[in-house]
Amino acid sequence: MTELNTHRGSCHCKAVTWEIRAPAELSINECDCSICEMIGFLHLIVPKSRFKLLTGGDNMITYTFNTGIAQHYICKTCGVKSFYIPRSNPDGYSINFRCLDRTNVADYKIVSCKGLTWEQAAVRLALLSKE
Repeated sequence: MTELNTHRGSCHCKAVTWEIRAPAELSINECDCSICEMIGFLHLIVPKSRFKLLTGGDNMITYTFNTGIAQHYICKTCGVKSFYIPRSNPDGYSINFRCLDRTNVADYKIVSCKGLTWEQAAVRLALLSKE
């Protein structure tokens, strides 16, 4: 079993902070769907049990669209979406790798995810939030 490290991250203003448990070597998904491409979100998907919100729960707004399954959490102060619950993984969180403190990251690779053909990509992504 891969050893899990504690990684921390935040929005830009640090009003919203969180930590995750994930390996030191990470596989990051770059999605080309309409919202991810527009904001430059790089996905690190973890199970809900490996995510802990530390601060800012009362300083976020939630944005939903289309099916309403994805819950996009946005800092009210700086407007950054540092994590959200994705439609592909309602049992997990997608962390914005760009918001992660990389102190405990030994290496990472970015994998293309075809969000424009979401239904096909979702099959592979769904496995990422499993224990």
